[in-house]
Amino acid sequence: MTTTLWSRSESATDWGGLDPHNLRSTALLRLLRGFMTARCFVAVVLVALQVFSWWIGTATPPVLLLVLAASYLAATLVGWRFARVVPPIRSFSSAWFTTIAVDLLAFALLQFIQVGNINYAPLFALPVLMAAVLGTVTVGLGTTAIATLLLLADATWHWVNGGGDSTVRFVQAALTGTGLFVVALLAHELALRLAREESMALRSRSTARLHALVSDLVIETLSEGVLVIDAKGLVHAANPAAENILGQDLSRMDLPFALDTHPAWQALALLARQTFARSKGLSQEIPVAQSQGKAREVRVRTRLTPSIDHRIDGLCVMFLQDLRELEARIRTEKLAAMGRMSAAVAHEIRNPLAAITQASALLYEDLEEPGQRKLTEMVQHNAQRLARIVDDVLDVSRARQQRMLPLGEQLVLDVTVRTLAEEWVRQSQRQGVLVQLDTAGSAVRFDAEHLRRILVNLLDNAARYAGDREGAIQVATREAPNGRPVLQVWSDGAPLEAAVQRHLFEPFFSSESRSSGLGLFICRELCERHGASIGYERRALAANGPEGNEFYVMFAPAEMRISQ
Repeated sequence: MTTTLWSRSESATDWGGLDPHNLRSTALLRLLRGFMTARCFVAVVLVALQVFSWWIGTATPPVLLLVLAASYLAATLVGWRFARVVPPIRSFSSAWFTTIAVDLLAFALLQFIQVGNINYAPLFALPVLMAAVLGTVTVGLGTTAIATLLLLADATWHWVNGGGDSTVRFVQAALTGTGLFVVALLAHELALRLAREESMALRSRSTARLHALVSDLVIETLSEGVLVIDAKGLVHAANPAAENILGQDLSRMDLPFALDTHPAWQALALLARQTFARSKGLSQEIPVAQSQGKAREVRVRTRLTPSIDHRIDGLCVMFLQDLRELEARIRTEKLAAMGRMSAAVAHEIRNPLAAITQASALLYEDLEEPGQRKLTEMVQHNAQRLARIVDDVLDVSRARQQRMLPLGEQLVLDVTVRTLAEEWVRQSQRQGVLVQLDTAGSAVRFDAEHLRRILVNLLDNAARYAGDREGAIQVATREAPNGRPVLQVWSDGAPLEAAVQRHLFEPFFSSESRSSGLGLFICRELCERHGASIGYERRALAANGPEGNEFYVMFAPAEMRISQ
């Protein structure tokens, strides 16, 4: 269809301040199609009426009326198929002439050459309504005025030709014109109201859709699991966090589904029923069984949505929170508190360590028996090692300003890793550890003691979960595609849960109750201090081999200037 241009003044004057561009609504288009169909229907009725009059033997004029009715039918069909009308009709343009003007002309001619007592004046209501509903005030009232003038012209024509009922025709034309003006005004106001309410409905729907998108985005990114449950226990919505917490292939289930589908969710379904029964939110800690691994402790909170309609019950929104993640945040807060007291801790620990080191050195000078001197050396060595550990932990907690590491501190990776791995095997008496070194003597900038701590920590973790077979733990070095050396520690342990993977390198987070949760965190801090990176992935070492847990350290290039 062609586009009709509107000016701002016409918009404000004729359509009550509404933007006519926004008024090209589906409602007005439906009304346009209704009027076009009504014109065709009226034309068919007129043709049928004239055929019936001609068939029963009325005088010659009905033949002329039949031709006129047939011509009007053809005009309405052509207009219905080819007319380019875009509501609202702004003026007496081509759209008005091809539709409304054709109706006025056809009905006026029928009224002029009517036979008998047939009155075609009521037909003028169709073009008047069409102009009032689909056009501006000017078009609607102008069309009504033209229809009234045509009726008055018909009455004048009969009066000039000596018609006996001229007075009746004048009165009838005046009353009909008055009624048409009232109908035009009322129809135009109703059309304005329809357009205004549809515009408000469209804006409200757009706003509601935008709010729904924002709500979906917020729910999708929440770290808490969210389930939306009705009074029958059917789940209508679930976010990805709920899938991570509940497991059991929740994402593959078609919504809505019964919450008690799995036995592991029976306690959740019971809590939802209690929430509806008591009409208030509840809170409870529930163990939820997983498809893999041990059960997960979950804090569950329920809230009821208000019922908008008394015929429709509200919904229960269930919030799921993994207690381990909550504990991880608490541990992080503990780390912040530890940073504030780190200075006092440093003095309290360093002073006894210094006294132990000094006393062992003095004792070493007075001892002559080799066995006792060896024990003293062990005390000194471990005291110095403990002092370095304290320094590193306090450096992390206080997050002091970075400083440059010595540029000359380099290690031959393969040699160092072999030495450290053999030392760990001797101390742990762990059998079946495979070592494969493939970096061809590459050197890396790394502190030897820090590398030892990282490797020992990763091997301790691997030994905690690995099996007893040969090759259950494997230590390897290789060169990454970007040319950087990589240290790998692989074990055949069970896969880590998604919630555990997200917090592997956070402080005080551990899946073991007796672990401090600082091991992997300090490993990450030591790696970052040397420009390296540490990560985790689940993979198989060989194409057909078993999958396992691999921790890897990718070292910085040898020529890189490392900052701490």
